[in-house]
Amino acid sequence: MTNAFIRAFRTPELRNKLLFTLGLLAVYRLGVFVPTPGIDYTSVTRCADMALDAGGNVLGMINLFSGGALLQLSIFALGVMPYITASIIIQLLRVVIPRFEALHKEGQSGTNTLTQYTRYLTIGLAILQSTTIITLVRSGNFFPNCDPRSLMPDQGILALLLMVLTMTVGTVLIMWMGELITERGVGNGMSLLIFTSIAASFPTAFGQIFQLKGGLTFALVVLVALVVMIGIIFVEQSQRRIPVQYAKRMVGRRMYGGASTYIPIKVNQAGVIPVIFASSILAVPQLIASFGDPTAGWVQWINAHLVQSATFSWSYTLLYVAMIIFFAFFYTSITFNAEEIADNMKKYGGFVPGVRAGKPTERYLQYVINRIQTPGALYLGIIALIPMLALVFLGTSQDFPLGGASILIVIGVGLDTVKQIDAKLQQHHYEGILR
Repeated sequence: MTNAFIRAFRTPELRNKLLFTLGLLAVYRLGVFVPTPGIDYTSVTRCADMALDAGGNVLGMINLFSGGALLQLSIFALGVMPYITASIIIQLLRVVIPRFEALHKEGQSGTNTLTQYTRYLTIGLAILQSTTIITLVRSGNFFPNCDPRSLMPDQGILALLLMVLTMTVGTVLIMWMGELITERGVGNGMSLLIFTSIAASFPTAFGQIFQLKGGLTFALVVLVALVVMIGIIFVEQSQRRIPVQYAKRMVGRRMYGGASTYIPIKVNQAGVIPVIFASSILAVPQLIASFGDPTAGWVQWINAHLVQSATFSWSYTLLYVAMIIFFAFFYTSITFNAEEIADNMKKYGGFVPGVRAGKPTERYLQYVINRIQTPGALYLGIIALIPMLALVFLGTSQDFPLGGASILIVIGVGLDTVKQIDAKLQQHHYEGILR
């Protein structure tokens, strides 16, 4: 791998792409530490440290994907979550809105239209989320142990509108940088921004474990990290290949077809989306409870059963895993359309050896994807449980750095980026031979 990166920097075109990507990632990390106008940065830093010590922050998923920018109330406080949410919503709407499905089938022009819809929805979600955050800060529920007046000295309407506008523009800027990286850099821009945010939290998390728990626990955590990473890489690379044979066809005087290929079905076909779905939905009850009276019975029940806190909760854990398994099957059923694949195969003369074309092929593909997805969904549930198991057996906090969405994204994006760099290197090598 080191050899590949050295060769990449020796290739002028690829070197420029890598430097461009690294430059935008550096700008993104710099923006994480730029406070939103009207926010007292000193007070926010002190309150953020107290919140991290307490654990169980209601907006933990957004804070994870923003690289810690949320708890610092910076201009990039929302991170990439509005764009991720908008992308998922647009993808799900293809199932219920025929117009969206038609656009998806139109090719590049339809994809561009859906991308534009995603951008508009991102802006709307950014306005909604930034307004929610500012409201939580004003009410004192964002940092419960801090005086909201010390965080926001000026709470006039113009100051509040400026904060909402700044956070929204910060989200638009992140979206623009992500698209620039995709077009002119290396890898998927939004994925790399998420990768950078999550990876930036690892040194601090490991450092806290070493300081608070000592060298033995730290060594165990490192050992668990290595085992988990090897296991995830093995599963993420695993796939079932369904062979497909294309019949020969005579078109004019030429013979077409006769080729053999395969349909790759990954063990984890849904990726990290089920974990994000489950975490986001379970954050809603806690968000609602944060606006209620802490002494109210329903608020105490939610905090006891539906909140990930500093103590292990069986009800939260079981519900979390059940939702991950459900969304793994649900999202795979949307993204892997067995009927569409079978129809396309029949249209172009393709068939699975030993299976008739049409409905039998559709049923066979659905049968295979359900069997493959079962261990894939259980695998996602186990990965999501790692922080909670670490809380029980190692005594670390629930913010254990190697579990849930974080480690899946880091490894998945890392593998994908390395593959793209390797592919570009091979392309450059072949072009050199042809010249």
